[in-house]
Amino acid sequence: MRYVVGYSANARGHDAVNLAVSMARGRGASLDLVLVVPEVQQFGAHAPKAGFESLLNEQARAWLDEALALVPADVPAEAHIRSGDSDAQALIDAAEEFGADVLVIGASSTGLFKRFTIGSVASALLHASTVPVALAPHGYHRKDALTRISCGLGTRAGAEKLLDFAIGMAANRKVPLRVVSLLALDGEDAAGAAEAAREYAEKTVAAAAPVNHAGVELAAKTEVVVAQGRSIEEAVDGLDWEDGEVLVIGSSRLAQARSIFLGSTANRILRALPVPMLVVPSGYELKHQNDTTSNDTSREAHQ
Repeated sequence: MRYVVGYSANARGHDAVNLAVSMARGRGASLDLVLVVPEVQQFGAHAPKAGFESLLNEQARAWLDEALALVPADVPAEAHIRSGDSDAQALIDAAEEFGADVLVIGASSTGLFKRFTIGSVASALLHASTVPVALAPHGYHRKDALTRISCGLGTRAGAEKLLDFAIGMAANRKVPLRVVSLLALDGEDAAGAAEAAREYAEKTVAAAAPVNHAGVELAAKTEVVVAQGRSIEEAVDGLDWEDGEVLVIGSSRLAQARSIFLGSTANRILRALPVPMLVVPSGYELKHQNDTTSNDTSREAHQ
């Protein structure tokens, strides 16, 4: 199992490495740290002097050595330099080359409570990646294994597949699962709408069909939470979040099959979310039967 980490020599890159380590622990995953440098030929008539490319690669290798130093000894990791005129496409190509299960990147923030700000590379990945994309919030320092998986459950087509993915992810890591319905409500009908959302979530969880015993047990013990507020952001703020938690959400209904498109609701969630978010492409599935935590090469997910 392999996770590709989009690395940059700044705080955002460090956040991505930390999240990747946290996700890898407990699953025996190895990390591929990828640094994208510009192609020299793209400078055209303003091409730099001879030797620039070798100097650029030398600096990139130094940065990647620093990145590898951030990875604990118990997590296997390799470093790679890729060149291209699009960082996002180079990372997607690397994920496909290595057969990655997840692509991990950092998101910048200027907020007070670790809020996300999506840069151009993250935005491109969240509209094109064919593997799940994990976003680390600004200042993410945790390297211990995950302690809980939360799944944002909606009512649109594909919700059941996303829940199935989250159940498998939590069962493989032997951590609790929380299913969350987020409602923006402000009126007399709020209580009725919240109860309807709870009933739908509980019914969907009960109908989930994991293929192994660990998943069945987890589905039976899954916590269902309905969070409401005058806005989605307020609903997110009203929830308790663990330091070792990740929120799993699905891509927008506008996404093409087996690709990601981050919708307006997910963007609103990001404005208030204090923990990492894992965005799963449309139609992506996870193998539940793999319960090992050893450093093996088996795939956690498949398309």
